[in-house]
Amino acid sequence: MHSYLPIRKIISKFIYLLFLVSEFSSCKKDFTDHSANFSETDSQKQTHAAGRQPNIILFIADDLGVEVPTFNGGKSYSTPNLDWMAANGIHFDSAFSHPDGFPSRIALYTGKYNFRNYTIWGVLPETEKTFANMLEDANYSTCFVGKWQNDGGDARIHSAGFQQYLAYCPLYKNDQRKRRYKDPYLYQNGAFLPDSTTKGKYSEDMFSDYVCNFIDTNRDKPFLVVYSHNLVAQPYVPAPDDPAYPTWDVKTEHDNTDVKYFPGMVNYMDKMIGKVIDHVRTAGLEENTIFMFIADNATQRAITSNFRDTIISGTKTQTNVWGTLTPFVVDWKGRLSTNTIDHSLIDYTDFLPTMASIAHIPKPTSYGILDGTTFYDNMIGTKGKNRKWVFCHWDNDMLDNGIVPRERFVNNAEYKLYDTLDYSRFYNIKNDTWEQYPIPNNQLTPYERILKYEFKSILKKMHN
Repeated sequence: MHSYLPIRKIISKFIYLLFLVSEFSSCKKDFTDHSANFSETDSQKQTHAAGRQPNIILFIADDLGVEVPTFNGGKSYSTPNLDWMAANGIHFDSAFSHPDGFPSRIALYTGKYNFRNYTIWGVLPETEKTFANMLEDANYSTCFVGKWQNDGGDARIHSAGFQQYLAYCPLYKNDQRKRRYKDPYLYQNGAFLPDSTTKGKYSEDMFSDYVCNFIDTNRDKPFLVVYSHNLVAQPYVPAPDDPAYPTWDVKTEHDNTDVKYFPGMVNYMDKMIGKVIDHVRTAGLEENTIFMFIADNATQRAITSNFRDTIISGTKTQTNVWGTLTPFVVDWKGRLSTNTIDHSLIDYTDFLPTMASIAHIPKPTSYGILDGTTFYDNMIGTKGKNRKWVFCHWDNDMLDNGIVPRERFVNNAEYKLYDTLDYSRFYNIKNDTWEQYPIPNNQLTPYERILKYEFKSILKKMHN
């Protein structure tokens, strides 16, 4: 008898080789060469030659989806400072968060998928280190302002690497429902500020003032600022620029769901971002400061917006594309190409290794397994390795009673597979963004069949 491979096996191997070639080509296409579009100023060359590490300011919006910023096609709101960042930097249009805030934040801060370190809602485990710890060890001054929601108060904020802070929601289970905006219930130096200190004030004004003061006192060494906005999350109440603000009764804040105030809240968040950027510019630090803007998750469902001439409702806690795709822009004067869109896949575990790259330090080896991939090369226009997929493990059980099942899925820019018993939820998310039409196995193309198999293999590995 002659030894030969069955025709089906030969065809299968040929298809797989074509798949590998396709994957290699797509990786090359993912890379955007920005290097020809910028050159360093003399002051930047002197700074980099002296080894000065860049400052990093990360803005995190609360409950703001991709349909809101006008740089992304939103038509219902005014976001001139975010638009300025996008026009002068890079808009990463394929960045993915989790469907809800705290799961996104713990992945963001620790560089790990939730199955490695999520315990209960709103608690950052004591054993977990963050990118602030990493940068503090690299001689950065570190500051946190805004919504903490990681529990532990003063001790945990400091042990997470933040040297200075002004926080809302430092003890999640006890203070999450108290005054968020007007006459805010804020925490500093291990104690809540007295009502006499915060009366008549607005939380975001106090946050932005704190950031500006921190910058002024830390000009001589690199710094990290995480500005975690209270805006634009519910309750929907007047911002200081709204004529209704002066007479607004703070006692009604918690229960207010009047979405008419939402546009003003968006505008005020954008205004605070502009205030910080202007202060950095006035301080003469703009050329060595990286600004990043993201959101922790999508917009609340009560909000409807005009997005690219289509009316869309908020998708917070939905696992489809609209519930997990996040607005993300980066600006660094003179170091990035301007008005550029980068399609590289990014998830929130990528920020820790990227900040290591920005600071020119190695990733920590004592933090446990880190899941992120740096996108610093995409920022500055040098060739690097892009991730081929993003993953989400979402423990959708806010009450921690074991009733709500977790959601797990993996996706690239075109396809997505959920971790179910029969793996039947496989979608072409490029054409089916609302994920209404799973592709049956008997209708898979050869490419889709191989990709689904690879996604299944990834999901099977992503466990404790």
